[in-house]
Amino acid sequence: MNGSLHSRPRLVDISLNRGPAGLGFNIIGGIDHQWITNDNGVYVSKIKEGGSAAVDGRLQEGDKILAINGVSLENRYHHEVVELFRSAGESVQLRVMKKSHLSNGPATSKPNRNPSTSTLGMLALFSGAVSIIVIIALYKRLK
Repeated sequence: MNGSLHSRPRLVDISLNRGPAGLGFNIIGGIDHQWITNDNGVYVSKIKEGGSAAVDGRLQEGDKILAINGVSLENRYHHEVVELFRSAGESVQLRVMKKSHLSNGPATSKPNRNPSTSTLGMLALFSGAVSIIVIIALYKRLK
C-alpha cells in the first residue's frame, strides 16, 4: 500500500576501501550492547570526518549493518562484530539497511522536542489550572 507506515526497508550494498584511519565509522549494538530496544542489530554510531565512509557518503549514522563481506551480523556479540571488521581486509562489502524515519530510535535516546513548544504547553497547563482555581473560588464566594 502506498504511503503505508509499514514500508519496505531500503537495503543498500556499499563497498569501502580501508584508509589510514580504517573504514571511518564506529559501530554500536550486538546481543550484549543493544542500541535499539529488543534489537540485537549492529548500527553505525558515528561517521568520522574525512574517513572512507564519509568520503563515500552513502553510509549514515543510524544505518543498520546487516552483513560484512557476506557474513551476517545477526545475533552476534559486539566483540565478534568488531573482530569481523578488523579481519575484513582492505576492501569491505557492507549490506546496509538504511535508517528509517519511523524507527523507535536508540534505547537511550530522548524524544526530540522543541523547547519552546514544551514551554508553551507547560504555560498553558499552568494557566488552565489557575483559571479553574479562580473559577471555583469565585463560585464558592457567590454562594
